[in-house]
Amino acid sequence: MTMLEGIRIIDLTTVIFGPYATQMLADLGAEVIKVETPGIGDVSRYLGSGIPDPTMGSIHLTVNRGKRSIALDLKKPEDAALLRDLIAGADVFFHNVRGKAIARLGFDYAACRALKPDIIYVHGTGFGQDGPYADLQAYDDVIQAATGTTSLLPRVDGDPSPRYFPSLIADKIAGQFGAQAILAALVHKLRTGEGQAVEVPMFECFAAFMLTEHLRDAALEPPIGPAGYPRQLDPTRQPFPTADGHLAIVPYTPESTARLLTLLGSADLLTSPAFAAAKEKGQHMPLVYAEIARKTPARTNADWLALFAENDIPAMAARDLQNIKDDPHLVATGFFRRRTHPDVGAFDEMQPPVRFGAAPSRDLGFAPKVDGDGDAIRSELNRNERAR
Repeated sequence: MTMLEGIRIIDLTTVIFGPYATQMLADLGAEVIKVETPGIGDVSRYLGSGIPDPTMGSIHLTVNRGKRSIALDLKKPEDAALLRDLIAGADVFFHNVRGKAIARLGFDYAACRALKPDIIYVHGTGFGQDGPYADLQAYDDVIQAATGTTSLLPRVDGDPSPRYFPSLIADKIAGQFGAQAILAALVHKLRTGEGQAVEVPMFECFAAFMLTEHLRDAALEPPIGPAGYPRQLDPTRQPFPTADGHLAIVPYTPESTARLLTLLGSADLLTSPAFAAAKEKGQHMPLVYAEIARKTPARTNADWLALFAENDIPAMAARDLQNIKDDPHLVATGFFRRRTHPDVGAFDEMQPPVRFGAAPSRDLGFAPKVDGDGDAIRSELNRNERAR
């Protein structure tokens, strides 16, 4: 039995935030029915090259695997009625339609609760609905800018232009919060029998994530220092050059720093007046990083990694993204699995990273075509209606 077997989720979300959340729950065994726009489907289908089918892009294969798809035009009474039937038989209804728009369609919380009194009604929003940004649209770039994330790279490299972190990090973090919220609401429902409305706002979720370390001394009243975690913003904190590549080396504790500098033949730095003066101000790490960078070009990655492993120094090679599938650890743990999608062909699929001792691994479903399960779902609804 899978972890979430018997849980049905109606997923009216698009792009990355919502689909990423429900994909994680589908991996755990929940039945996720993806409701899409007829014809074009979710725009996430077009993220990544879709060959030979442009609606089956490579990112769609990841964030929508294991789901079923039905295409419904909710402005048509017959299709809206089908969605109402789906909600009436579901545990969770998750959408990221703006509040006023979902109410016009007839699927706000009150309407859905009338269909299923214990429904877990999840609204993925850009911004909390009791604030001045409530009706604004939100995408990853918008949220990165609004949370101050675009100010971080300029503080590292001195280029004053705000820049985005090169990942859909706000979408994915909000998706993690969304999956967590659904699981918590399901536990509450199991204990009490109660459903509830759940709001998952991207802005607040990502602000909580980023400010965990970066609010720092600005959290105090009055502030005793600026926002921003100095260790993360230190421009000398970079992978170090070696004879044949670069290494991430982390002298995190005083003990590991002393061991590392001893291995490098630079232990005298720790007793130098310059180091003592810098440490008094909490500014000694740039001196350590500069010394490491001066010494590491003398040997290869392999030489240094062997030496550091023997002496318990945290270090890893800085791998090129293009070669990540060849990482020996990921290969050994089966993180990537070669599969053949019936519509797309062979592809390498990431496996769920969390393992459960009480739930054996299983084959994950494939990402669906637009309305790929529509006929089957309609037939199931008809059979249920006849059985009443």
